[in-house]
Amino acid sequence: MSAKQSEDFVKDFNVINPEKLKIACVVSEWHSDITDKLFNGAVKMLKKKAIPEKNISKISVPGSFELIFACKNLIHKNFDAVIAIGCIIQGETRHFEFVSNAVVNGIKDLNIISDIPIILCVSTDDNINQSIDRSGGKFNKGEDSAIAALKMITFNQ
Repeated sequence: MSAKQSEDFVKDFNVINPEKLKIACVVSEWHSDITDKLFNGAVKMLKKKAIPEKNISKISVPGSFELIFACKNLIHKNFDAVIAIGCIIQGETRHFEFVSNAVVNGIKDLNIISDIPIILCVSTDDNINQSIDRSGGKFNKGEDSAIAALKMITFNQ
């Protein structure tokens, strides 16, 4: 999403009763230099849309694969949405493919069974430079994920 598209995405959207919304961000500790920036981008955007910081929870997990289990356990914990934040960078083995596919499918499966939106904010990149670009270098996908969460919450309002 370009900067202009992202700006339009945010500008054309208002949140109903933002002070009542509770958002959980499940954040992978693996590649924390990237995932912390994605989380900070999400928090920045949620606050911009008037979500009180006290209503934004951060739950840390060891890696991106563990996002699935943590998100599953948050489905019935009084949150309006969950944002799964991770970073998977291509290495020399097929591990990248296995983990990426498992995480994407796991979050998809949770959305099928959940009454709240589970937003996928997992950067799957060929190299660290792409991860840096997507976590604040050129844009921040955490911000986009926060807006997606807020828009999806409207289906339950």
